Amino acid sequence: MLAGCPPLPAETIALADARGCVLAEAVVAAEAIPPFANSAMDGFAVHAADVAGASVDAPAVLTVVATIKAGDAGDVALGPGEAIRIMTGAPVPAGADSVVMVERTVVADDGATVEVLEAVEAGTSVRPAGDDIAIGQQVFAVGDVITPGHIGVLASLGFTEVRAHRRPRVGVFSTGDELVEGGLPLGPGQIRDSNRITLLALVAESGFDGVDLGCLPDDEAVIAEALERAGRECDAVITTGGVSMGDYDFVKVVLDRIGEMRWMQIAIKPSKPLAFGTIAGGPDEAPAAPRVPVFGLPGNPVSSTVSYELFARPALRQMMGHAPSALDRPRVLAVADGPLRRRPDGKTHFARVVTRYEDGVHRVTSAGGQGSHQLSAMAFADGLAVLPDGDGVEPGATVEVIVLDGARR
Repeated sequence: MLAGCPPLPAETIALADARGCVLAEAVVAAEAIPPFANSAMDGFAVHAADVAGASVDAPAVLTVVATIKAGDAGDVALGPGEAIRIMTGAPVPAGADSVVMVERTVVADDGATVEVLEAVEAGTSVRPAGDDIAIGQQVFAVGDVITPGHIGVLASLGFTEVRAHRRPRVGVFSTGDELVEGGLPLGPGQIRDSNRITLLALVAESGFDGVDLGCLPDDEAVIAEALERAGRECDAVITTGGVSMGDYDFVKVVLDRIGEMRWMQIAIKPSKPLAFGTIAGGPDEAPAAPRVPVFGLPGNPVSSTVSYELFARPALRQMMGHAPSALDRPRVLAVADGPLRRRPDGKTHFARVVTRYEDGVHRVTSAGGQGSHQLSAMAFADGLAVLPDGDGVEPGATVEVIVLDGARR
């Protein structure tokens, strides 16, 4: 799957749209932050030598010659025995080497002089130019994920766009004559379509752009049209249902005809049937367009979600430019507060669990029913306990846990 999902090409992305994207070019500062020496607080800019030895009992009396506020040019100069009133963020004037906080001063009624009640060292409350970032400094590296903090730094350096891997456009559709959308009344033998909506939410949570391709009937022509549209409009496709061996599994029929697919039975539970391959991508007039990966996930609700987490999400993160070490969810060792039962069947089980962190130890309990149709336990779960083949885990035993988004800390 990873071999079939190479990183998408780098693009120029507006800074406002770049959160969560992966940098494709290093960011080097062309400006200093701060760009000029400025005051860290409201007070008076002084020369430290003029207030040496100042105290409450023997204050230094200085002549106030100007006021500088944030946004001023600060083109006044400080002479011996003088002070300049200064506001936070305002440029420190020439001749000044420190700032006395306003709380340690007393201003004369006429504002002409100020008593400084304590001595300060040179550099006190002054932020030097380039104190945070220097000109020519590499600020961020290739592969860094752009967070709100990154965006703030980039904006302060004057960037309005960055070179990064864009988010994959991931098309999602579900299939089945038994499926009903939304709140429409259920007929005999029908169920509501939850897989597609869940997968679209997982796609968005993972930082990708979801494309809703609809809830499709078991109709070969309709499914073929949806897949051809997906090849034109999407970077990857996720299908749910129709990938096992039933007589009406038309997703398999269509993909075998138009794609290069591999159909698998994976020794895990939940999830067993799984498909992966590629279909032609891009418009008809672009025969050299990259092929579009297709993830065929099972139709049971929990199986679909777990398959997405184990297989689709890491591959899609690689398409987005994430490093190999950042493709999978984090894993921790946890202590089971209760039993996590299973039966030997030659498979690895992924039990839905609730996690908590207490006294320096991760702890887990079962989130509820573990059937592949029992979606409520998936809703409560914030982790997947990895249970090797056997009888499960007894209370107090250690178990490996895949930590999902929203895990309790």
